[in-house]
Amino acid sequence: MTEILQVVCPHCDALNRVPAVRLAHRPVCGACRRALFEDRPLVLDEARFRRHLRSDSLPLLVDFWASWCAPCRAMAPEFEAAAASLGPAIRLAKVSTEEAPALAQELAIRSIPMLVMFREGREVARHPGAMPARQIVAWALQHAG
Repeated sequence: MTEILQVVCPHCDALNRVPAVRLAHRPVCGACRRALFEDRPLVLDEARFRRHLRSDSLPLLVDFWASWCAPCRAMAPEFEAAAASLGPAIRLAKVSTEEAPALAQELAIRSIPMLVMFREGREVARHPGAMPARQIVAWALQHAG
């Protein structure tokens, strides 16, 4: 029997049911008809983060960052390159701690950049500090399950 995944649209946040074997075939959202996967991280505010965390079947790797943080800015293209390698099996997202300070406090984000891996709505691993793309990919695959 084919595993059916629930995938949140990165554009309209609609829920979509997608057979796991079809992830690599560029599925589109049933509501807005746009691609469910792009080769770049999503930019999430607190509400959208919670929706993706709560409703998406895919592992979620989040880069918590801030615009004033030089290591965060240096890691941004590396995280983008990792997204191209890891999708669609792992959803990558960026959350600004400046725009979501309550969320950062709730999740005890004390240093940035901070990578946090979530599976089934729960944190499973975190890594402080900047990393090159190949290291992000290796770390994500190790913790995605």
